Amino acid sequence: MRDILISEHISGATINALMQRFDVVSLPELWKDQAALRAQVGDFRALIVRNQTSVTAELLAAAPKLLIVGRAGVGLDNIDLQAAKAADIVVSSTPDQNAISVAELAIGLMLSLARSIPAADQDTRSGNWARHQYVGTELYGKTLGIVGAGRIGYLTGRRAQAFGMKVLAYDPYLSPDNVLLGELQAELLELDELLKRADVVSCHLPATPETTGIFDSARFSRMKPTAFFINTSRGSVVREADLTAALKAKQLAGAALDVRETEPPERSELESLPNVILTPHVAALTVEAQERVTRAICDDVSRVLDGKPARNAVGAAFPKVRANK
Repeated sequence: MRDILISEHISGATINALMQRFDVVSLPELWKDQAALRAQVGDFRALIVRNQTSVTAELLAAAPKLLIVGRAGVGLDNIDLQAAKAADIVVSSTPDQNAISVAELAIGLMLSLARSIPAADQDTRSGNWARHQYVGTELYGKTLGIVGAGRIGYLTGRRAQAFGMKVLAYDPYLSPDNVLLGELQAELLELDELLKRADVVSCHLPATPETTGIFDSARFSRMKPTAFFINTSRGSVVREADLTAALKAKQLAGAALDVRETEPPERSELESLPNVILTPHVAALTVEAQERVTRAICDDVSRVLDGKPARNAVGAAFPKVRANK
């Protein structure tokens, strides 16, 4: 029986320390071959993944010794949580450790849209000096609509307050008396009302059956023609064909996407639109966030293998005691 299998690229001092205590096998490309992953995982007590490894019921069934799946990140849409629960396998994630980095990117994309920074940079590099072509808009006095007011949404709102923005929020799981909403001085609204009033919409929703395609042609048609749309959450919440059509019809002024419906995406019309900013799912990829994420997930894996409860467990923090099969 072996200890820990890492199926994606995860490295650093904390991983090195983990290797000093446990038998760790790191195969960064293993996630690409589900059959090979199934063949490997059966020998291990722990599996560490990011968002590209599909932790399916079939995979978990092939891992009778598995005690914990450590998800280095926040989204859990690549893990079959019901199958893990049925098998008494702990699932640990890092919901807060990269929140600052994601919020900062959302603000960066907001500024980039408002001031056409990428387009102005590219045009200037090509030898032009078209100052009057890039007249922007201020964030001061504008209204930010946060869709999904969890930790990342809250941190985005706090940073927007520093720019003098008013904050609106949509989150069906929060009450108007929520303390964090109070700190943001945010008005809690239904989604369609928020879209009508916001100058910038920043999406921070998880990937669930309820949120799939929530931003479609009907929703984009409710936005102001001067508004910007930003998504740093999950690509599945946006119907990209509908977003493309809305941008071409000038139903909104611009969009910035860090996540896509399919990753990596096929090239589409989005890539050719001048009022679109696209980044390759990098919101959480800062040195500081990755250090925190890796440290937290390695700590939870170590704790479970040592017979202790996971600190960042999704549900049960202890696995069922298993015999060495």
